Amino acid sequence: METWQRHMPAGMFLKSEGFASSLSDPGGRWTLRRFCEESGAPYEDVGAPIAIETFVAYGHWFATESRCGPEDVRVLAIRRRGRSFDVELAGGEVVAAAAVVVATGVSGLAWIPPELRALPSERLTHSSEHSSFDAFAGRVVGVIGAGQSALESAALLAEAGADPRVMLRGAAPVWAGHPPVGAVPLLRRLRWPLSPLGTGLRLAAMYRLAPGFRVLSVATRERLVKETLGPAGAWWLRPRIEGRIPILGGYRLTGATASSSAVRLAFTADGGERAVEVDHVLAGTGYRVDLDRLEFLGADIRADLGVSLGYPRLSPWFESSLGGLYFVGLPAALSFGPLMRFVCGADLAARRVATHLARARRRSPNTGRASANSPAPLVSRDRGTRGG
Repeated sequence: METWQRHMPAGMFLKSEGFASSLSDPGGRWTLRRFCEESGAPYEDVGAPIAIETFVAYGHWFATESRCGPEDVRVLAIRRRGRSFDVELAGGEVVAAAAVVVATGVSGLAWIPPELRALPSERLTHSSEHSSFDAFAGRVVGVIGAGQSALESAALLAEAGADPRVMLRGAAPVWAGHPPVGAVPLLRRLRWPLSPLGTGLRLAAMYRLAPGFRVLSVATRERLVKETLGPAGAWWLRPRIEGRIPILGGYRLTGATASSSAVRLAFTADGGERAVEVDHVLAGTGYRVDLDRLEFLGADIRADLGVSLGYPRLSPWFESSLGGLYFVGLPAALSFGPLMRFVCGADLAARRVATHLARARRRSPNTGRASANSPAPLVSRDRGTRGG
């Protein structure tokens, strides 16, 4: 839960609906609904956003109830050792492992546009760097981006006493529609089915057919990952933005310079040049997969991994080209689709990885790996990893 606890601001809400926000367990026993019922936290399957504080508490409850809580230790490096791996921990211990599953979420993958990278750190931060916006009270903050992280950060900044201005390339923010609540007519359910990814046939297909996503061409997969559920704000966020926070639409960022007192942002808009001065820039520009940025992966691993567009090339079991090394979550999106960007994607990933490892244990419990296409033995010790 490190990302949720340390890299998400207090007061935030999950964009996904309640029924799509449970952590994965084989029996479906430790659901978000059950936690909320037992703890008294508000919950609805659809139509009631989940507070970040509720979700974090649910994660800790899940770990306790399932008895699979992680060991709180940071992984410094993963290196190859023949056909197995050495996992170096912060305390100096090195764990020998026949298989490693990289499940570090978006850690280390925050993306800053190149036009902003020359700004000093005291004038520029990514939205993932803040657990609170109280320090920005009374300051003008330029928020770059059009997605949920940018828009919700702007709302939280305003509510913390700051003066945010949102700047985006599109003419105006895109807002997700309110999901259907209560009894839904059959015809509507057939034409606009509700899935954990949202409403509509396209999203239902992305959810149900995720295992077959990898058979599409790389170009098609890249386009679908970028375009499906693109930058947009949640339906419940709209009243906190419109009429309350200045939105500069059609502004394409071209550069930024910092002085001792402010940041001057340069844009093209309406066929001309525009400049906006702010005290601080907040990049709500999301995340991009680039395995070279996951420095806890040894240089030898990163050099030898099969990669497409920065993503690892994965088998149907989430195994990379280096036998025994698996990737789940966002790095698996190019192989299994947009589902991998969300909590609800964990179920598919967990079942496939666990099945692959369990088959290997039944077949050859004491032997090493033969190839990248044969299942890997289990790791030699159970370890929670938090790399990046």
